[in-house]
Amino acid sequence: MRLENVGVLGVGMGRFGNYLKTRTLTELAREAGLLALRDAGIAFDRVDEVFAGYIAATPMTGLKIVKEFGLTGVPVTHVENASATGLVAFREAAWAVASGRCEVAMALGLEKMTELIAGSDGGRGMGRDSIDGIILPAAYFALWAQRRMHDRGTRPEHFARIAAKNWNHGALNPLSHRQPDHTVEVEEVLASPMVAEPLTAMMCCPISDGAACAIVAREDLVRKWQPGRAVVRPLSSALQSERYAPGHTFLGPVVGPASMTRETARQAYEEAGLGPEDIDLVELHDAFANEEIEYYELLGICREGEGEKLVEEGATALGGRIPFNTSGGLIARGHPGGPTGLAQVHEIVTQLRGEAGVRQVPGARTGLAQLVGGGSVCTVNLLQRG
Repeated sequence: MRLENVGVLGVGMGRFGNYLKTRTLTELAREAGLLALRDAGIAFDRVDEVFAGYIAATPMTGLKIVKEFGLTGVPVTHVENASATGLVAFREAAWAVASGRCEVAMALGLEKMTELIAGSDGGRGMGRDSIDGIILPAAYFALWAQRRMHDRGTRPEHFARIAAKNWNHGALNPLSHRQPDHTVEVEEVLASPMVAEPLTAMMCCPISDGAACAIVAREDLVRKWQPGRAVVRPLSSALQSERYAPGHTFLGPVVGPASMTRETARQAYEEAGLGPEDIDLVELHDAFANEEIEYYELLGICREGEGEKLVEEGATALGGRIPFNTSGGLIARGHPGGPTGLAQVHEIVTQLRGEAGVRQVPGARTGLAQLVGGGSVCTVNLLQRG
């Protein structure tokens, strides 16, 4: 889907973290929404439509929280697509404006994963088949990592370098869940407790709570209301579900077939009229470190089999050719689920505006956000500074 005549008016989020006993979901969401409204420079009565993204909260939660901003009669739609929820909510908001259905739309993501885990028996439940209920996500991704190690000669050190990079990026982001007080080294990552070989605890995302928000509006209104600020425009948003592929029964329930990310990215590039060579920074799904190296190739940033070379060269770290997960990614910034995609949007918008401070990517003009949801959907979104 190509998006036209729409710009990001405001973004807001609080620090992701563990708030099981200290903050309510309403408090987290209200903070993010108010920060976005403040950044946008508008009151809530100017918002024409809201898309509330969350996974585990009870029905009507989004509507009840939106009432915290005011009783304006605004339509509220609940969006859910597993880990991709926040980016899909952003897609819906941008589409609502680009289609002419409304002038200003809000995408609000919220989640308390600590409460979900606290009330869980530790399993995934009986999914569409029995294997989905028996094998936990960490095991699926570990098997994917083992497959790459077997096929490509990838070493655990490659995954550890990605994780260390993202931990160190997170240290530069005041909104990151994990903020180490020292430079994280590869050896420290490798020495952390083993979760599912070869993935150690420091190669896995934390259990996080949080909220994030983005407000989009007609581009002419963004330029009118914010004349002194660079306009960031969503260019395209591709969303696809899985297609059958060999090995699908094994891969599908959690990680999905690799073709899903490849095909979704191809669609996003084509609709935006851009290619991988035009991307300056990427925020993507790195719930486990081995994912990132796979997505280097599937997004077309490098050729198949060259992901390890990017890691070894430091090309995807701050200061490198194409930085990935400058916010810290899911590994450091955190992965609450519902707001994760909107946290990606927050980071990309901040970077493209030139407001990222010590983690600023010089001259950044075009950013890519990618998430997979439950192994069944993938969304790729391209944003560009106008």
